[in-house]
Amino acid sequence: MKSTALLTTSGPGYPKRSGKVRDIYDLGRQLLIVATDRISAYDVVMPNGIPDKGRVLTQISLFWFAKLADLAPHHLISSALQDLPADLRSSELDGRFMLVKSCEVIPIECVVRGYLAGSGWREYQKSQSVCGIVLPSGLKRSAKLPAPIFTPATKAASGHDENISQDTAAEQVGADTVAELRDRSIAVYNAAAEYAAERGVIIADTKFEWGRDENGDLILIDEVLTPDSSRFWPADQYRTGRDQPSFDKQFVRNWLDKMKFNRRPPAPVLPGDIVQKTRQKYIEAYTLLTGQSFAWA
Repeated sequence: MKSTALLTTSGPGYPKRSGKVRDIYDLGRQLLIVATDRISAYDVVMPNGIPDKGRVLTQISLFWFAKLADLAPHHLISSALQDLPADLRSSELDGRFMLVKSCEVIPIECVVRGYLAGSGWREYQKSQSVCGIVLPSGLKRSAKLPAPIFTPATKAASGHDENISQDTAAEQVGADTVAELRDRSIAVYNAAAEYAAERGVIIADTKFEWGRDENGDLILIDEVLTPDSSRFWPADQYRTGRDQPSFDKQFVRNWLDKMKFNRRPPAPVLPGDIVQKTRQKYIEAYTLLTGQSFAWA
C-alpha cells in the first residue's frame, strides 16, 4: 500500500484558504481546489491522513459532474495539469485537483435524504419529523423513505452543520431560491441514486452545494456524491433496523469510539491497519460507482 499521504499543498503567490480536506487557491476568475489526504472525524482533523483519499474524492466528483452535466450545469473547467499556471503544475496534484469557475456561493447545505439515518434518524425518534417534514410513524432505522426529502442545513459558528427547516432557509436566501435548490437537488439525487443502485450501491443521503455563475444561473459546485459528502451503503448487505456497513470513514469513527476519543483536538494518530482499511473502502466506492480501476492503486 502507498504509505505517503499528502496533508498540505503550497502555491506561492496565490491566496489560499484551507478547509478540513481541501486547499483552495484564488486564481482570479478561477479557483484551484485541491483535495488533500486529510481526514476528519467528529469535526476534528486527524494528525495523519489516508493516502490517495483526495484523489478518490476528486475522481468520483469528476465522474458525477460528467454524468449529470445535462441535469446540473457545474463549475468544473478542467482537471488537466497542463491547464494550470506553470508555477502550480506538480505531480503531487495529479488526479486530486479541479480548476473551477469562481461563483457566488449559496450559503445553504442542500441535503437530500432517501433513507432514515444519522441526524435524521435521531430527530425522527424525538419528533417523527426531519427538519420540519413530518414522516410516517413506525419507520425503522435506515428505512427507505416514501420519497426523498430536502433537509437543508447551514454552518453554525462552531463549524458544524446545523439542520434547519425550509422556511428558515427561505429567510436566509429567499423562498424562490430554496424552491429551486430543493427541486434541483432532489432531481440530481434521484438520477444518481437510480444509477448507483444498478451498481449495487445505495445512496442513503447526500449533501450538495450550489452557486450562481456570472449569468445568475444555478450551478453545482464543490464535491459531488463522494464518500465524504454522502452515505454509500452496499445494497447486498442492507437491512432495516440497524446501522449499515458503508464506503466511508466508518473504520476511523469506530476506532476512535473504541479509544473513547473525546471528540476534541488533538486527535490520536491512526494506526496503519485503520488507514489501510479506510483507503480500501474509498477506492472500492470509486470502482463500484465508475466501473473503472483506480489509476493510483
